Amino acid sequence: MIVINVDVMLAKRKMSVTELTSRVGITMANISLIKNGKVKALRLTTLDKICEALHCQPGDVLEWRPDDYAGY
Repeated sequence: MIVINVDVMLAKRKMSVTELTSRVGITMANISLIKNGKVKALRLTTLDKICEALHCQPGDVLEWRPDDYAGY
Protein backbone atom coordinates (compact mmCIF):
# COMPACT_ATOMS: atom_id res chain seq x y z
CA MET A 1 0.00 0.00 0.00
CA ILE A 2 1.07 3.59 -0.52
CA VAL A 3 1.20 5.77 2.59
CA ILE A 4 1.05 9.55 2.27
CA ASN A 5 3.27 11.37 4.77
CA VAL A 6 2.16 14.96 4.20
CA ASP A 7 1.43 15.35 7.91
CA VAL A 8 4.98 14.26 8.77
CA MET A 9 6.46 16.76 6.31
CA LEU A 10 4.20 19.53 7.59
CA ALA A 11 5.48 18.89 11.12
CA LYS A 12 9.11 18.80 9.94
CA ARG A 13 8.67 22.11 8.11
CA LYS A 14 6.57 23.62 10.92
CA MET A 15 3.92 24.51 8.35
CA SER A 16 0.16 24.56 8.86
CA VAL A 17 -2.34 22.88 6.59
CA THR A 18 -3.74 26.34 5.85
CA GLU A 19 -0.36 27.58 4.65
CA LEU A 20 0.15 24.47 2.51
CA THR A 21 -3.32 24.96 1.02
CA SER A 22 -2.51 28.50 -0.05
CA ARG A 23 0.89 27.54 -1.47
CA VAL A 24 -0.43 24.54 -3.42
CA GLY A 25 -3.61 26.25 -4.60
CA ILE A 26 -6.15 23.53 -3.82
CA THR A 27 -8.95 23.45 -1.29
CA MET A 28 -8.53 22.69 2.39
CA ALA A 29 -10.86 19.71 1.91
CA ASN A 30 -8.60 18.23 -0.78
CA ILE A 31 -5.42 18.79 1.24
CA SER A 32 -7.12 17.10 4.21
CA LEU A 33 -8.08 14.11 2.05
CA ILE A 34 -4.49 13.84 0.81
CA LYS A 35 -3.02 14.32 4.28
CA ASN A 36 -5.27 11.64 5.77
CA GLY A 37 -4.58 9.16 2.97
CA LYS A 38 -8.20 9.12 1.81
CA VAL A 39 -7.44 9.69 -1.89
CA LYS A 40 -7.34 6.97 -4.54
CA ALA A 41 -5.21 9.05 -6.92
CA LEU A 42 -2.90 12.05 -6.76
CA ARG A 43 -2.06 14.12 -9.82
CA LEU A 44 1.64 14.52 -10.45
CA THR A 45 1.11 18.28 -10.82
CA THR A 46 -0.39 18.35 -7.31
CA LEU A 47 2.46 16.24 -5.93
CA ASP A 48 4.89 18.62 -7.65
CA LYS A 49 3.27 21.64 -5.96
CA ILE A 50 3.26 19.89 -2.57
CA CYS A 51 6.96 19.04 -2.92
CA GLU A 52 7.74 22.60 -4.00
CA ALA A 53 5.84 24.06 -1.03
CA LEU A 54 7.45 21.66 1.44
CA HIS A 55 10.91 21.77 -0.21
CA CYS A 56 11.06 17.99 -0.36
CA GLN A 57 11.26 15.03 -2.72
CA PRO A 58 8.26 12.87 -3.73
CA GLY A 59 9.76 10.02 -1.68
CA ASP A 60 9.47 12.21 1.42
CA VAL A 61 5.70 12.42 0.86
CA LEU A 62 4.95 8.94 -0.53
CA GLU A 63 6.00 5.66 1.06
CA TRP A 64 5.31 2.07 0.03
CA ARG A 65 4.56 -0.50 2.72
CA PRO A 66 3.55 -4.12 2.32
CA ASP A 67 -0.16 -4.72 2.93
CA ASP A 68 0.66 -6.80 6.01
CA TYR A 69 2.90 -4.09 7.53
CA ALA A 70 2.83 -4.30 11.32
CA GLY A 71 4.85 -1.14 12.04
CA TYR A 72 8.29 -2.70 12.37
